[in-house]
Amino acid sequence: MNFLARPRSQSEPTPNLTPRGPDEPVLDVEDLDVSFPSEDGVVHAVRGVSFSVREGEVLAVVGESGSGKSVTSMAIMGLLPENARVTGSVELHGEQMLGRSDAYMSKIRGNQMGMIFQDPLSALTPVYTVGGQIVEALQTHRGMGERAARERAVELLDLVGIPSPKVRARSFPHEFSGGMRQRAMIAMAIANDPDLIIADEPTTALDVTIQAQILEVLKTAQRETGAAVVMITHDLGVVAGVADRVAVMYAGRVVEEGDVDDIYCRSTMPYTIGLLGSLPRPDEEEKSALAPVEGNPPSLLDLPPGCPFNPRCPMAVDTCLEVEPALTPTRGAQHTAACHRSGEIAQGDLDYRDIYPVPRVIEPDLTRRPREQREEVLQITDLKRHFPLTKGAVFRRRIGTVQAVDGISLDVRAGETLALVGESGSGKTTTLLEVLDLKAPQEGKIVVLGNDVGDIKKGAERRELRRDLQVVFQDPMASLDPRMPVFDIIAEPMTANRVPKDKIESRVRELLRLVGLESSHANRYPQHFSGGQRQRIAIARALALEPKLLVLDEPVSALDVSIQAGVINLLDELRAKLGLSYLFVAHDLSVVRHIADRVAVMYLGRIVEVGEVDRVFEYPTHPYTQALLSAIPIPDPEKERRRERIILRGDLPSPADPPSGCRFRTRCQKFLTLSDDERELCINDDPALRRTAEDQRSACHYAEAVEVF
Repeated sequence: MNFLARPRSQSEPTPNLTPRGPDEPVLDVEDLDVSFPSEDGVVHAVRGVSFSVREGEVLAVVGESGSGKSVTSMAIMGLLPENARVTGSVELHGEQMLGRSDAYMSKIRGNQMGMIFQDPLSALTPVYTVGGQIVEALQTHRGMGERAARERAVELLDLVGIPSPKVRARSFPHEFSGGMRQRAMIAMAIANDPDLIIADEPTTALDVTIQAQILEVLKTAQRETGAAVVMITHDLGVVAGVADRVAVMYAGRVVEEGDVDDIYCRSTMPYTIGLLGSLPRPDEEEKSALAPVEGNPPSLLDLPPGCPFNPRCPMAVDTCLEVEPALTPTRGAQHTAACHRSGEIAQGDLDYRDIYPVPRVIEPDLTRRPREQREEVLQITDLKRHFPLTKGAVFRRRIGTVQAVDGISLDVRAGETLALVGESGSGKTTTLLEVLDLKAPQEGKIVVLGNDVGDIKKGAERRELRRDLQVVFQDPMASLDPRMPVFDIIAEPMTANRVPKDKIESRVRELLRLVGLESSHANRYPQHFSGGQRQRIAIARALALEPKLLVLDEPVSALDVSIQAGVINLLDELRAKLGLSYLFVAHDLSVVRHIADRVAVMYLGRIVEVGEVDRVFEYPTHPYTQALLSAIPIPDPEKERRRERIILRGDLPSPADPPSGCRFRTRCQKFLTLSDDERELCINDDPALRRTAEDQRSACHYAEAVEVF
């Protein structure tokens, strides 16, 4: 069916959609195609997508960026731009949604269909209160009176776990934290008891603890409404714990679909197998290299004949170059895959180790020596960084102090990776900036490679030390100059440090090869590369002056999981080859378990637990660490169903007004189980770090080891 040329009537009837029965799908998508005109040609964003979702069912749509997930959801909601060409069928309770007028769809959206967008700050109107926006949704679709709608809005905010809902209903979106804004979006989406909820990356960019809260809120919302849910995400760990069925998309089409257990444990499509193999697991003790899916997704402008995945597939044969495989049953009618060799995979029960070449893990020579015998490349002692909180435009006055970092001590040894973890606002980035500044700190002491930065007086000394201390930022596109070719980007630090010109060219070529890029890439610009390749360029630049310590600020968080695996493997390989040390900041604790030797957990400017990474992950002793680790999703449906999560209450307190005594006590799950006398100690005394194991210290009065995996 082609709805592009269908006239959009302005007098369509009022929607009257009624459920057709428990066995009938709420949403039925058949052969959906979406294309967009562009200067270079037609972009075939979605190609022949079909799926259905029943009442109370959760379908997860997963895949890399550009696979067509979000365009599919926008087509269902009727939110595509005017120039989009849409064909196929989208039925809600048997009623066709494609080709309807915007007036008709406006009556459906927010009523029978609710949507939770990826970025709640841009989805919520900044000039209206959060409660007012929920009231508007209720009055528009239900015709409720002002008072009843406001009472219902407060009930909804309370349902999704927003504290003081009566007060918060009068707040504006910018006054909410990221997690609270996402909860408000969920409240708005379920306000009119929709039959279908589409959640587009609902947990992206959230801290792992807030992510766990949002997933619990989504489960509550589904129980309250009984809605069918389509969850769009790239996080396969999240999917394992919430989905009933999974549809994997690649190059604009579904390439595998089935029950969540079948997809995770008995997949028959090499792309899906590769995605799962590239995931670092927080519950695996033995460290092994990840299985990256090499290459990049194809351009949707001009797809070549054959299977779109064949340039990246280790199992590709001649047929794959000529014929695109159809989506056919492989393990019964409910499990389908688009692969010419899916039958062989099913019969042989092949996993990613059988299909993808997994690099061998190389242990750095330095780490074979006892830690205390290795050189100390970084030492931080009692570091403090406070910022004044001021008020007033003309005559500014100090009204408080933000305690961003408040007395932390840590050290990094040669060949070692120390990871700093914690929620946003815990002080991780401020710590990195204090180290990178190479100037005397506000309070405390920073020693880099034996040099106390407080004693450095001359710029030449600071520049010399900076050669040995380099940084890789989170967003490579923002950190690489788009006006400079790759050669000049990598050569710039060498030019600034007066490296002879005759050595620069050979060094740039060497660095490109070292990070897995070709010498021919040197004349291209950053915008010509994928995200993973740009991050490799940033790493090559950081290595130009042969540093001893690399500061890595969320280096893989902006990358797809398949690309992320390649960068993680590269960092492991470089550390072993070059004897590097890493100070690594990440919010993805699965990555931390894979790459780090030691981990320091930060909360409100303090380190609350520090130690050898396997010890901390297997036997965390601080309640905050236990909550962080229990919130990490594991890409294993069976394990996810058995796990009990520790859901923290509320958001991180303000560092300008931290609680007395133990700073974590206002959210602490253990504090709730203590007697009144025991609580007094937590309320009045700030716990110091004390030894709980050979290489593990914890800042808790009642520290106790607990297994969370």
